[in-house]
Formats: sequence, structure tokens, C-alpha cells
Amino acid sequence: MTTHEISQRLALRELIDTFSNLADEKDVAAQLSLFTVDAHINVVMDGKEVFDLNGQQQILDAFSGYLAQFSVVYHINGQQTVNIYGDTASGIAYCQVVLIKEENGQRIKQTSGVRYHDRYIFQNGQWLIAERLSNFMWTDIHPMQSFC
Repeated sequence: MTTHEISQRLALRELIDTFSNLADEKDVAAQLSLFTVDAHINVVMDGKEVFDLNGQQQILDAFSGYLAQFSVVYHINGQQTVNIYGDTASGIAYCQVVLIKEENGQRIKQTSGVRYHDRYIFQNGQWLIAERLSNFMWTDIHPMQSFC
């Protein structure tokens, strides 16, 4: 592996980690800079498509609306594999997502195992997400116990 390929792999890892960090801050507007203008995102939960988003405005609207219901958003990234083909790349990244919201006076914790299937494009000196299939492979939802 060349130093150039290593640097490109690190840049792609940084892209994925930055996406998760901004999600945790619910800063969807900043996340948009990680996508191409015409990005396409499919979100699948329990084998069913719940979002089919085209372009940054649809991404902004859907992500902002979805995340607004949660008081806590927490991503833990795992393994990532990428294949680089010049100015394009494809990759798979794993993530555990924890979301907490209030419902009828009770804190509800939703934990999901997510597998991202991505296609990346190198534009203007940086890697961007051009296509993403967010596959929520499993989800566990339950009331949280109090700390006391």
C-alpha cells in the first residue's frame, strides 16, 4: 500500500467519523458539507425503506426532522472497508447508534446496529459521500432505568 493510498483511506475514515460527530451534535447543516450537492441516501429499517432522499435540501429536511425528537444522539463507529478507484471509492462502515427521547414522561433508549454502504467522490480536494444506503440491521427500544 502506498503512502497516497494510506492518506486517502485515512481521509475517508475522517469523513465517516466527522459525519457521526456532527450527528451527535445534531448539526445537520454542517453535515451537508460532507455530501455531494446531488447526493442520494436510502435509509432502511427492519428491511423497509423509510427514507429515499435526493439532494442536500431533502437530506437537511429529513435528518433535521428525525433528530429533533431526540435529546441524546450518540454514534460509535466500528470497522470500515474501502475500495479506491482514483477519484471514486466505495465502502462499508459499521456504526452503533444510540438515541434517547422523552415519551410520556419516560426516557426511551433506542439502540441500532447500522451498516452504511457508501459511494464516495473526490471533489475540490476532499472526499464526499455521493450515495449512501443506511441499513439499520437491528434496533432495540426500551425504557431507561433511573440513575438512583
